[in-house]
Order: sequence, then C-alpha cells, then structure tokens
Amino acid sequence: MAMAKNFLTILSATVIAFSAILLRSRLSTTSTGRWAEVFAADVVVVDATIYTSDPVLPFAEAMAIRNGRILRVGNYSDIKMGHLELRGVKSQDKFIEKVKEAMRGKLPGEWVLGSGWNNDIWGGDLPIASWIDDVTPNNPVWLSRMDGHMGLANTLAMNIAGISKYTHDPIGGTISKTMDGEPTGLFADSAMKLLLDVIPEASVNDRRDALIKASKYALMRGVTMVVDVGRYFPGETVDHVWKDLSDVYRWADSAGKMLIRVCLFFPLQTWSSLAALIQENGRALSEWLYLGGVKAFFDGSLGSKSALFYEPYEDDPNNYGIQVTDFDWLLNMTLACDKSSLQVAIHAIGDKANDLVLDLYHSVASSNGIRDRRFRIEHAQHLVPATTARFGQQRVIASVQPDHLLDDAGSAEQKIGAIRAQTGSYLFQSLLSSGARIAFGSDWPIADINPLKSIKTALTRRLPNWKTAWISSERIALDDALNAYTISAAHAIFLDHEVGSLSPGKFADFVVFPSTSWEEFADDVPTTVFATYINGVQAYP
Repeated sequence: MAMAKNFLTILSATVIAFSAILLRSRLSTTSTGRWAEVFAADVVVVDATIYTSDPVLPFAEAMAIRNGRILRVGNYSDIKMGHLELRGVKSQDKFIEKVKEAMRGKLPGEWVLGSGWNNDIWGGDLPIASWIDDVTPNNPVWLSRMDGHMGLANTLAMNIAGISKYTHDPIGGTISKTMDGEPTGLFADSAMKLLLDVIPEASVNDRRDALIKASKYALMRGVTMVVDVGRYFPGETVDHVWKDLSDVYRWADSAGKMLIRVCLFFPLQTWSSLAALIQENGRALSEWLYLGGVKAFFDGSLGSKSALFYEPYEDDPNNYGIQVTDFDWLLNMTLACDKSSLQVAIHAIGDKANDLVLDLYHSVASSNGIRDRRFRIEHAQHLVPATTARFGQQRVIASVQPDHLLDDAGSAEQKIGAIRAQTGSYLFQSLLSSGARIAFGSDWPIADINPLKSIKTALTRRLPNWKTAWISSERIALDDALNAYTISAAHAIFLDHEVGSLSPGKFADFVVFPSTSWEEFADDVPTTVFATYINGVQAYP
C-alpha cells in the first residue's frame, strides 16, 4: 500500500508518545512504485513531510515498511471505568454535587472511587469528610487528589479502615487531624495505604478490560508505547505490579490482545525478582512487552505540600515537605540494583529531594564504576537553578511531564514564594542548555495522555486563560519537544534501537496529523490525531 501526501503530519510514535511526523493529503491503496518494487515493501509512504526524530535525517519524503519494521527512510526522487472524575471542579458546592451524582444507582456498601480534584482551583481549602458525609451515608468513598499524593475518605470509609484519633502517622505519610485530634478524612502519601488496603481489589477481568480500553484510548491520542511504573506508592503492597504482569500483560500478550507496546517498571524493593526474570527471559518478553527497571519515591508533591524543599512552604512555615523513603536504605538498594545492571528511576519533585537523589546517584556511580546507566529522576519539577547542570554532568535523565505545570502555575508562588517559583520551576530549557537529556511523558491518568497537548504546553507555558507564558525563558523549541517525546523517551528506557525514530530496522510505529505542511504544523500544533499506525498497520481509527 502506498500513502501519498495530502494534509497529514506523521509522527513515529514511541514511549508515552510518538516519534515522527507526516503530513497527508490522500491515501492510495496501490502497492506499485519504485520503493515498493526495489525494497519489497508491504507499505510505502510517499510524497510526505516526515519528521523522523533521527538526527542523521531529521526530515524525509518517503518511508518503506516491511514485516512491521521500517525498511528505508529518505527522499522519493491513547481510561477509566465507573470512576468519578473531579478534574476541573471549581467550588466546594460543585465538589459535593459531583459526589452526590455519583451515588445514583449505587447499592449500600458499594465503594465510590474518584480522582482529579485540585483544591488550588477553588481557593486552596482542602476538602474534609464532613463535606460529603451527608450525601454518602451508606457508601464508603475514596477520592484521590489530582497528583495522586493525597486522598479524601468519608467517615464511613475511615470507620471501615479502623481510622480514629488514636491512629498514628505512618512513616512517609500524614493523617490530617483537627485541633481535637479527630481525622479530617485527608491522607497523604504512605498514609493512603490505610484506606486503600480496605478497598476491594478489581477483578482480573476488570483489569484486563481496562488494559484494552486504555490501549485504545492511547492509540486515539497517537501513543503507541507507554512506560507503566505500576500502581504502587510508599507503604503500598508491591504485589499489585507483579500481579498485573502475570494476570493482565502476559495474558494479553499470549492472547494476541496487546494493542500498544509497554515497558514495565517495578517497585525497587523487588529488584532481585526483576533481575532474575531478565536473566531468564531477557528484557524483551515479546515485541509488545518489555522489562524496564525499578522505581522508588523520595518525596511527595507540591500540591499536597509534601514535596521536599530546602525552605519551608510559604503558606505553611513549619512544613518543608516529606522524605518518604530512608536515604541509606534507598542508597543500598540502588547500589544493589546497579550492580545487577538494572535501571533505576526515583520520584523527586522538591529542590532538596532532587539534590539528594543526584547525590545518591553520584555515590552509586562512583562506587560501581563507569557504565551506561541512564538513571532517571521522575518529575524533577522544582530545582535550585544550579542543579540543572548536574543532570547533564551526571548523565541523569530528567523524566518530566509538561502538563503538570498547568496545575502548578497558578498556585506555586503561593506555596513556595514568587522567587523560588520563578527561578526553579519546570526548568526545561535550562536542563537542555546544560546538556541534560529530558524525556517527556504524561503521568497518566494524573494528566491526560495527549502528547500534542503536552507539547503545546512546553512550547507556550501558558494556561488556557493566560495571555503570557509562565517563566517564558523556559519555553523550548518544537523539535526539542518532539524529540523529548520520541527518541529521548525511547533512550530513557534503553529502547532507542527499537523505537523513537523512523529509522531503518526500527518498528514502523507512527501517527498522522491533519496539517498541510511542516510550516503549518509548527505554526499551530494540532491536538487531534488523524491516524495511528503500529507495525505499519493502521491501528486507529
């Protein structure tokens, strides 16, 4: 099949995104043509504007595909199920109304689960159980904040979990209480486990169905590969991630139901199990399923005031954030992982957390010697300005999510002060200028999986109703944003030999967008996908 140029832009899709662009005008079903004949291709894309993410040949006009992989590139002469969505709720009244609406059809005792609320939108006051107790008298409720580091339970849920004024904060977490010591319903970081432990586990069939639905949604957004770091946080059981591998991913892989490629990360404390699995099977379980590395947490989030900073929160002068994992334990675990050649990714949001994780990585590298580690820091949202150079010097990947700045831009100055916010928040351009490698992602479902929306955020750093950019000096160029979502994202999981650019030998995964030219695409990056291809075969629509 040959694909001729129309008004399409194609991006080869990869980790949490895509990895090349093509501009389309019409589709031809013929298989004739010089490329098809000479290279015995199954699919030939011709007369197109293709952004490849390959520095050797950034742009091309044609691409030949055979057996699902790219043969030659050159010139032709994206769910949620039964889930209460609270993102965008702007008032206490609307919050309560949404919870009340979710009660319709619920049987007594049935859990109500939701997420996405952001108290900064309605002025900063955190929700408490009494807001929703009257409308949820017979149903336990758990509602996660948009950053996933805090949640609200109603009184019934707390009773089921055995939470009372005598319940102490667990290590790495906090239970919010009134002046009288009564729990308010808010639980942060590892304290959330107290509630999550009593929520019934989704069935295997539900989780399998969720994978299929989520994969279809990802394809709709132009995403052909994702990194799944698992449903784990400090204090939570590590079993969920491994059950998902065996019960969901391996089932889908063996049944031929995988729709997108997935690279899996596992809780750090289970590193030896991962090392043994990789030694037995290698990193590629199939062309769809890959074993990545391990992940750990060092602090919380800005929105929940649990990100770890050198200075206290502006509106909470006794609070510096939470270090959710012991440094020495984390260091020893990382040393052991690194000796087994496992990749390590650590969550760090606050400036102090980032510096301490960089210190840890430096110590490990010094102890274990030189090798290609590709250590990752997940988020790297708030940095002391001088820290950006350390990422480049230490070759640590900044795994960042541009759309998170949309949630922080309006409230960061209130939380950490104008100077700290303006000089140290989401320093994308500074990281690039210092020689650091940045990999873009979404942190879905905390933020939407749409890479194009995220790219626009990185280019403009402007909220929908804002006329000026937030820290305009940290805006980045289009090619840098595309590369961060493609070849750099693939590099960040050691899969840049398979995906990340439209280069000979790599999987023919790409997306097509409705733009008439590269100039039009660059002038106004589209937010919708015309088509998504995997292995050279149309997977969406």
